[in-house]
Amino acid sequence: MARPHAVAIQLTDADRAVLLDWIRRRKTAQALALRARIVLACAEPAATNTAIAAELGLSLMTVSKWRRRFAQHGLAGLDDAPRSGAPRTILDAQVEAVITTTLERVPDNATHWSTRSLAAHLGMSQTTISRIWRAFALAPHRTEGFKLSTDPMFVDKVRDIVGLYLNPPDRALVLCVDEKPSIQAKSDTAPAIPMRPGQTQRHTHDYIRHGTTDLFAALDIKAGTVIAEVHQRHRSVEFRHYWTTPAPTRARSSSAGCSGIHECICTLRRPRRHGSIWSNAGSPYSQHVGSSEAGFVQPVRWKMRSGPMWPRIMLRPSPLSGQSRLTRF
Repeated sequence: MARPHAVAIQLTDADRAVLLDWIRRRKTAQALALRARIVLACAEPAATNTAIAAELGLSLMTVSKWRRRFAQHGLAGLDDAPRSGAPRTILDAQVEAVITTTLERVPDNATHWSTRSLAAHLGMSQTTISRIWRAFALAPHRTEGFKLSTDPMFVDKVRDIVGLYLNPPDRALVLCVDEKPSIQAKSDTAPAIPMRPGQTQRHTHDYIRHGTTDLFAALDIKAGTVIAEVHQRHRSVEFRHYWTTPAPTRARSSSAGCSGIHECICTLRRPRRHGSIWSNAGSPYSQHVGSSEAGFVQPVRWKMRSGPMWPRIMLRPSPLSGQSRLTRF
């Protein structure tokens, strides 16, 4: 049987760019990348199937097959042709029943469906239910929390603090300040039993409560150091005393050549301005007040994780700090 003549291949710039992208991309299937190499080689002037097969280490029939497929169907012809395979055993109506039952009904003796209970209820296999749940990203056993903030300055606080982290001013000292109030000071009613072979360390189930304590801490963003102090009460007096301790004093002294001092505070309630604490620092002082609630922390995490590609550049001044350079992110 005579071999068919080689079909001429004419590539457009768009087709060539797609084929090169398939070859260079790491996640491209190796079979598809090989077909792209064959087509690119066939597009070269005076390229023969025999020479291409010898160059790529393939058979002549393989090169001829993918040359014809591309000439007839273009880029779509390089994909695998549809195969019949086994007939479907799960119909669309059954998939719809799984989804609607999962979303709209609950079992009589449980708070949510499991793959086995739903399979027994609908007369399917547990594996089928699991595949449908994964395909539609359904997880009845999982719950997450959320909070709707009523703070009218919520968006401005997020922009102010995240903008400071993503685009801090040059030679600036940035301190992230937070508090942990009402920490219980507890002790066991009896000494702990130490660990022994075959037995873990054990503590008494009851305890003696010795009141509460409050923790104030600040993170130096650039140095990565934590400045912490514990107090028995939670007042502005303790908070101001915290900034006059030796560690914060050393942090202020190290800011002698800084263009500004920026303090990010996430507290249970908005603190009063205490710019007088930094009066001896010799640098401009700015306070950025956030919120400790989960409705504020979660958007900050999303925005920090997405980086500067997520939002637009905000050039307007922040109503909290009054400095436009802190809101560019």
